[in-house]
Amino acid sequence: MFGTLSEEAEVKVPARKAWALYGTLELGKLVVGKVLEAVDVVEGDGGPGTILKLTLKPGLGFPYYKEKFTKVDNENMIKETEVVEGGFLDIGFTLYRIRFEIKQSPIDESSCLQKLTIEYEVKEEFAANASLVTTEPLLGLMSVANDHLLKSN
Repeated sequence: MFGTLSEEAEVKVPARKAWALYGTLELGKLVVGKVLEAVDVVEGDGGPGTILKLTLKPGLGFPYYKEKFTKVDNENMIKETEVVEGGFLDIGFTLYRIRFEIKQSPIDESSCLQKLTIEYEVKEEFAANASLVTTEPLLGLMSVANDHLLKSN
């Protein structure tokens, strides 16, 4: 079973400024203690192939998961990560991918659109677990990031 969820939000900062946060390891550092308990770089420097171990706060469903940056496109401002250990993979998912896209607002140069997409695939015998997929934790992450971007504007 394959599924997808997406959300879009506008933030009043230029796209390049938002990408300087979303396209790097800075985003992980920013959300430690707020959305996540810890973010540890297992390998890499923030480019494709980078692997992070994300330790979640109690009550978020999983103790941790590892994600790999599969795409970091600085020109088009797109970053994709896939869970490679723990998390959703432990409950029957074969794919859990997160994509962040930053686009300059066509109307206002001092504003950008942020799009979040989750793509997942779950084995049929675990199809009921698809109901656990939600954008809420990532929207929390985006909220923290956007507050930071607006304050540093």
